[in-house]
Amino acid sequence: MSRFRSVATTVAVATTLLLAAAAGCDSQREPELPSVQEKLRESHIWGQPILRIGVADDEPLMGEVRNGTHVGFDVEIARYIAASLGYEGEQRVEFVNVSTEDRIPALQGGVVDFVVSSFSITDERKKLVSFAGPYFVTTQEVLVPTRHKDAIRTIEDLRNPKYKICTSGGSTTEAELEKHQVPTVVVKDVWDCVEGIRAGRYDAVSSDETILAGFLARHPTEFEIVDMPFGTSELLGVGVPIGDPALRDLVAYFLDKSYQQGRNGQTSPWQTAYNRTLGPWLRVEKRQPQPLDVPKLVDFDDKAPRR
Repeated sequence: MSRFRSVATTVAVATTLLLAAAAGCDSQREPELPSVQEKLRESHIWGQPILRIGVADDEPLMGEVRNGTHVGFDVEIARYIAASLGYEGEQRVEFVNVSTEDRIPALQGGVVDFVVSSFSITDERKKLVSFAGPYFVTTQEVLVPTRHKDAIRTIEDLRNPKYKICTSGGSTTEAELEKHQVPTVVVKDVWDCVEGIRAGRYDAVSSDETILAGFLARHPTEFEIVDMPFGTSELLGVGVPIGDPALRDLVAYFLDKSYQQGRNGQTSPWQTAYNRTLGPWLRVEKRQPQPLDVPKLVDFDDKAPRR
């Protein structure tokens, strides 16, 4: 009897040790990765039949309406993100025209689900909206009419009171010009500046190089881009409502998916969009920048496998 008890005790102790060891292994095992599907369920777009995306309608090469259709680099990036989220086809996406100064109110007011519209990432804006990206790095430049191409070449020239320098309200360029003590005329959109220059009301316009390249492409004999040392690089990101971290993570994940494809030598959606739009008009060839704060997700699986 005592021998039986001894054997039973030994077996019990061994079983306890084995269970403890297994529990220890489980506790050390990394948690399961969330899936894209799970993130979608957490986002405010879950169950929506249509995705509403804020874009520009007056920025050639970036976002404009041509023959009734939205086209441009930002628009193609927006379509790629939409399709990645399961919103493929024009009938499932609604493009909402937003001006530079209306981008943040449109996100805060729920008018759009996210914004892809030359939206520079800044610390001040991150207090109001969230960003995924960057998906492009650009610089601030100056577009001058050919009549002033020899006269306006430096920041000092911009300060000359005989010239009227135009920029769009609510833009990072507006703040940068103010920092350099350049008096400006502030209008709603860069398009207003360009048309004002053509009408003789203004003498130059400053904005992101990508936006100015679009107007140069539209009026190649009338304008010239002047490179001025503003000393700043603009990181363009996708604006997302600040209260929807799940959607921000999803957008960041799919931007990174494109980035990884390009890095591995594949033709990425980003590169295709760039080659079709901005590529032929920018003086320096660009590559997609690596997005920041990208979550680890499993792409469209209901349950993530253990790593």
